[in-house]
Amino acid sequence: MNRPARIGTRALLLRGSGAVLLIAGLGTAAITERGLLVHHLAAARHGGDIVEAGSQGPQPGLHGSMVLVSGTPEVVEAPRDPDFNLSVPAPVLERHVEMFQWREVRVSTDLHYELDWSEELQDPGKFRQPRGHANPGTMPLKSERFEAGMVRVGGFALGPLLVHALPGSQAVAPDPSKLPANLAASFSLYHDYLTTSADPGSPRLGDIRVSWQAVPLQPVTILARLDGDRLVRASKADDGQGYQVQVGVRSLSDVLPDVPEPPEFTMARRGAAIVLAALGSFLLLWERRRRVSDPLLALAVGVTTIGAVSCASWLGGDWPPVLNWFAVTAAGVLVVALLHRRTGRAGRA
Repeated sequence: MNRPARIGTRALLLRGSGAVLLIAGLGTAAITERGLLVHHLAAARHGGDIVEAGSQGPQPGLHGSMVLVSGTPEVVEAPRDPDFNLSVPAPVLERHVEMFQWREVRVSTDLHYELDWSEELQDPGKFRQPRGHANPGTMPLKSERFEAGMVRVGGFALGPLLVHALPGSQAVAPDPSKLPANLAASFSLYHDYLTTSADPGSPRLGDIRVSWQAVPLQPVTILARLDGDRLVRASKADDGQGYQVQVGVRSLSDVLPDVPEPPEFTMARRGAAIVLAALGSFLLLWERRRRVSDPLLALAVGVTTIGAVSCASWLGGDWPPVLNWFAVTAAGVLVVALLHRRTGRAGRA
């Protein structure tokens, strides 16, 4: 093979290799940015971009972001039932007050009356047969819900709505020795509740029983918006909810199956895309009269092409990434123009 043929083959290989590297860089950039855009648009339906937080609590720059955090709730200020002097280290304490009273039961066309425990006052005036089924007119106590003054998960304080949404329930046994004197004279312990029945096994009309349930301390995963140092509901979420609370330690795909995971190692992938594009550009420029500025020119071309592709990939999404990549592209074009102009002057000299 003569020398011109060898030179032609080498030039073809250099151009081919340069084109492959340049295309690989552009493809890497397009796949990375498009993956980020798809994740961003899906996350926006649930309140915005999502940050998977660790256990160090609020960090600078997270304000306003949707935060995914897992952990066992930490009760800082425990809830307390002041009437019965009952407090438990739980996010929520619920008191249930029931009265033994007549209630009307209808099954198809059959109608009958029975004495049973009911948390709601049964109005005999609404019975079809009120005679002989009179009930007390008032409940001496009401069912109530008591929430902890502060609850944290993974170092993040929870807003009232999220505390209310914590799942699960377990019975709480009261301590009769802590009852105020006026209630201690009326109530006695039977199983896991307090009752006014003289014979708890055979209650009578008007007897009262009180029981408590608490939200257990168990691992949970929460997705919510960070407002200051508290996690709250994202009020403008398109899904109409703006938060998620689930039992257990869960990943983003478990909590929001419709939100794809964002590309991993984003910055490394962007850097690799620029390096591939720059190497490809350098090989494509190999046949030029080689100058010291060629590597810098190739890098500027790589940055410009990656910036342009990335900018185009974000079209249809938020404007900040579009504008940021446009600025990168413009800076690359400016550097290419300056280097080309300097090269031209050096050639004429």
